[in-house]
Formats: sequence, structure tokens, C-alpha cells
Amino acid sequence: MNNPIPRTVGFKPGERNIFFHILTSCNLSCSHCYINPEQHGKGSVSKETMDAWLALFFDKAKENNLIFLGGEPTLHKDLVHGIHTAKKLGYNSITVDTNGYLFHDTLNRIEPNDAVLSFSLDGPSPEINDPLRGEGVFETCTGNLKRAVNKGFDVSLIYTVSRRNIDHLQEMPKLLADMGVKRFFIQVIGLRGKSAQSGQDLQLTPEEWLATVPEVAAAAAGLGMHVICPKVFLEENEKFECAGNVAENFFIFPNGRVYQCPLCEDLAVNTFRIEDNRLMKNQGLIEEQLFSLTIPEGCVMNKLLQPDNLLYDAAGKPLHRISCCLLKQEIRP
Repeated sequence: MNNPIPRTVGFKPGERNIFFHILTSCNLSCSHCYINPEQHGKGSVSKETMDAWLALFFDKAKENNLIFLGGEPTLHKDLVHGIHTAKKLGYNSITVDTNGYLFHDTLNRIEPNDAVLSFSLDGPSPEINDPLRGEGVFETCTGNLKRAVNKGFDVSLIYTVSRRNIDHLQEMPKLLADMGVKRFFIQVIGLRGKSAQSGQDLQLTPEEWLATVPEVAAAAAGLGMHVICPKVFLEENEKFECAGNVAENFFIFPNGRVYQCPLCEDLAVNTFRIEDNRLMKNQGLIEEQLFSLTIPEGCVMNKLLQPDNLLYDAAGKPLHRISCCLLKQEIRP
């Protein structure tokens, strides 16, 4: 068998990605949760607001991709209504990011062609996953994932890699293949929310990431999975591009804040806000003003917000250039 070849997925012109946090509450208390109640609030959108905002961000001239997020989106009693509304509007793809509990009988109230279900799991066993995500989570998540696969849903899985679980990442491909998962997202942990506030030593060094993740991604692709992970580090000859300049990404929160860059979500620098169901541009210092800055380190936001990620040689040259956090690399089987 030929070794699968990774390729960088460039930003797609005419594509619009909507990351819609319909509430911020969750039944779990993950140690690396990125929700920041001080910035994102503690509320949820009403059914009427959900309909209005789905229509507000839909552009019939573009390819519209929608991801329902939380907190835990299945805790929202109107999630299924929102899925059906988005489908009627004409969204090209609809994904629900879930911790696997699938509240409000979600799995029995939608059809496989309504949405992709993307489960989160951070270990190949309860012993690894549950200290990170909560007692009993592994059993519940994998049980509902198997149910979804048996019902014919397109199922993906997200594994957030940190210092607490990277040694077990190599065990995931076989587990996922056995469960029928076709798409595997390997996510890098970010210093946002709890992980930024708690002082936990969760982030990996470049050497740790590069020594482990590409090999596991290739192994998963070899078992028939489509593997996607952040590009993270640019090669010497690769050009840096900021998604804020070349793509349309909107990260929406129930309090009306709308960001273009997820790294900025712990700060009140959101480019847009929603008022009376209209998208308004903010004034003053906002994230958009930083997107055009060029630095040797690559991503300006990473340099400003996560400077400990960067290392330099004796001459002050960055040892690694950080890509835009929204730039992905994929390996197809």
C-alpha cells in the first residue's frame, strides 16, 4: 500500500463558514474548554433569534457551511429546529459538534442527510479520556457514536491533543476504524478559556507535535479515514496567509459578538456585533486591524496572544513559523 500523502488545504474563494454557538452552557467541565463566560456570556439564543441569525449569515451566492457549537449544542431544545431551518435556507453543509450525550433525543429527531455529527473524544479509553472530559464520558460518547454510525449518519471525531493525552494518540486510528468513523480531526490545544486561565502546562512543543501527529494521521488514513489537522507550522518556502484576509469565517456567540479569528475570543476585539438582527461593524481596536500585519513569526495573533509558542535561534530568527490557525492539512485514504 502506498503511503498517503498529506496536502495543505488552501482557503477556498466563495466559501463562507459559520461557527454558531447557540448557547455556552455544557453538562461537562472539560479541563481545556475554550468557552469564556466573561466574554461569551452564559446565555443561549432563542428559537426566533436562531432563525433570524441563520438567515442573516446565509449568502445564496456562496457555499455556506454551518457548524452548530456550544457549550454543548444538543442541550438547546431548539437545535433540531435550527438544523431544519438551515437546511431549508440552503446551507451546503450542516455539522453538529457534540460531546456525545445527544440530549433531547437528537439522534432520533434528525435524519442522516440533515447533518454531520462530529463527536469529541480525548482518549482511547475511559482511563485517558474521562480525567480530561468527565467520569463516564467515554462510555456515553462511544455508545452514541456507534448508534449514529448504525443509523447511517456521517460521523467524524475530534481529538484535542495536549501533553496529557498525546502519548495515546497512536491508539486512536484502530479504535475509530473499528467504530466506523470516516473522518478524524486531530486538533491542537489552544490557550483560550480554561487552558489560558488555569496555568495548566497543556501545550505541546513543535518537536512533540511533529514527532507524533503526522505519523498517526498517516496511520489513520491507511485505515481508510479522511484525516484533517491544523497546519500549525509552515515550511520554509510556504507563504503565510491569514484567513481574516482571504476567507469568510464568522464565530458567533449568543451575546451577539461575532469574531473572525478564534484566537481572539478571550478579548473584546470582535470585528462585528449583532444588533436588532443586523450585522454591525465595531469601531476602535478590533481584530481585523491586525490581519494585515506581516511578521517573520507568521501569525500575528499567535505572537500577541500565545508568545510562549515561539522559539528563536541565536540571531533572533524564529525556529518555526506559525500558520493561520484555520489553515488545515489533510490526508485522504
